[in-house]
Amino acid sequence: MKILFADDDEGMRTLVEHIFKENGYEYICAKDGEEALGLFEREHPDMVLLDVVMPKLDGYEVCGRLRTMGQTVPIIMLTAKGDIVDKSVGFKMGADDYLVKPFVSQELLLRMEALARRSLMGAKRTLGSDVLKLGGLELDAVNHRVVVRGDSIVLTPKEFQLLAILASNPGQVYSHKELTEEIWGESYTGEITSITVLVHRLRGKIEEDPANPQFVQTVWHAGYRFGSA
Repeated sequence: MKILFADDDEGMRTLVEHIFKENGYEYICAKDGEEALGLFEREHPDMVLLDVVMPKLDGYEVCGRLRTMGQTVPIIMLTAKGDIVDKSVGFKMGADDYLVKPFVSQELLLRMEALARRSLMGAKRTLGSDVLKLGGLELDAVNHRVVVRGDSIVLTPKEFQLLAILASNPGQVYSHKELTEEIWGESYTGEITSITVLVHRLRGKIEEDPANPQFVQTVWHAGYRFGSA
């Protein structure tokens, strides 16, 4: 899972980087709200942590802009102990949770895991069932688990969501635009090639021969479909 963390405190950025890397998370950081939005557009993280008080754009405004863009990525707001903040503002902007600094690493990780599980319930609704089995591939929406030919595969939330969308209707062709809107929201303004990159990463994990995919198949000039191996 890729995490975007934005905080103008260099010491906090270093601390959080250590926590994430120690626990196997991919990590990108920004020192202000403006940089955070730019990184989000380029990197497409799976979760966002925003300090409330930042230069250029504060955490509230960054959160609000992401939601206006149609982004459904989980967002945690961070506030220093003693800061006078109105949490209702953050929740109205679309924040999912608050965490007060300083915090222990375990509390941060537990909050993140809880939000990740909640977002994956959307994949369960997409599949229409807890577990879907198709041609040697098994998707478990509850546990965010994918098994291919008996091997357990680790996917990021967006990779899992893409696979769940395609597998929910085998043979149906989804265009780049349809998949982009499903995964990043209708107001997404980033590169349409993001889906191509996501498909490439997914194939590298689930296909026996990514150059000759059996599950995530390209339909030229149309999009992608799920084919049974």
